Order: sequence, then structure tokens, then C-alpha cells
Amino acid sequence: MKSNLISKSETSALLKTVSEKWGMEFPKIKNLKVHKISDEAQIITGNGMKILKVNDDYLPFLSETKMLERFPNVTVDMGAVKFMCKGANVMRPGIKTFTEFEKDRLVCIVEESQHKFLAVGKAMVSSSELESMEKGEVIKNLHYISDKFWETGKTIYD
Repeated sequence: MKSNLISKSETSALLKTVSEKWGMEFPKIKNLKVHKISDEAQIITGNGMKILKVNDDYLPFLSETKMLERFPNVTVDMGAVKFMCKGANVMRPGIKTFTEFEKDRLVCIVEESQHKFLAVGKAMVSSSELESMEKGEVIKNLHYISDKFWETGKTIYD
């Protein structure tokens, strides 16, 4: 796996893009490192932060609990856990509780017993639509515990 530091201008451009996509501010970070996993995926690290970039999507890495807590979330029942960890999308019947979110926003998936983060996905409906749903896909699973990025990410330290 190739790793390299990126320039100050690339760093500020990347942080600006991620801030806009996620709707949150980041402190200024000097040394961001890009770890190339494959042609379409990279893990970006710096100053205690890990971001997964897959194609044009920037996702908070699942080990970054403090970062994940800043996103909207849904809590799934224990029956959904094994499916989440295999990359399944979140279906309405498995959702116990949820916070407010818009369609196409990043949403974290949390399991109900230990309140651990299982996955990060993109909302296919808004939370207001979710309230009236009884079945159907709610969140597209983009990054989950035990996926290839998770396994690679465990080997990367700042």
C-alpha cells in the first residue's frame, strides 16, 4: 500500500470538500497522509482523524467514534447486526430508533445493545419519510465493520 503526505493546498482543499459534504467544520490540519488501498479507495489520516474516500464519497472511518457521534444515526435491532456486517443495506423493519436526517446525507448505523457503530451509509429517504414507512430500504451501506477497508484501516496508524 502506497502512502504519501499531501501538500498544504491539497490538504485545505480536501478539508473544505469534506466540510461541505458533511456539513461540519474541521480544525486546520497540517499533515494529511493518503494511503492508497486501490484505484477507487483511499484512507486519509491526520491529527487523530481517519477518512475513507471511495470514488467520490468521503466517509468517516468506523474507528473514529468522536467523529461518528457528530452524524445523524439509526439504531438497529440485534437481528440486523450480522447482515450489516456483511454489507446489507438498512431495511425499515430493523430500525429501532433514529435521529433527524435528510435524504442523501451520511448516517451512522449503531447496534442497540452496546451502542457500537457498525456501519456508515447514505440515507435513501429522509427521517420524516422513515417515520411513515413500514418496509423498504432506508440506508445504503457504504462502509461497515469487517469490510476490506476496515481490515486495511486497522493496519494504519498516524
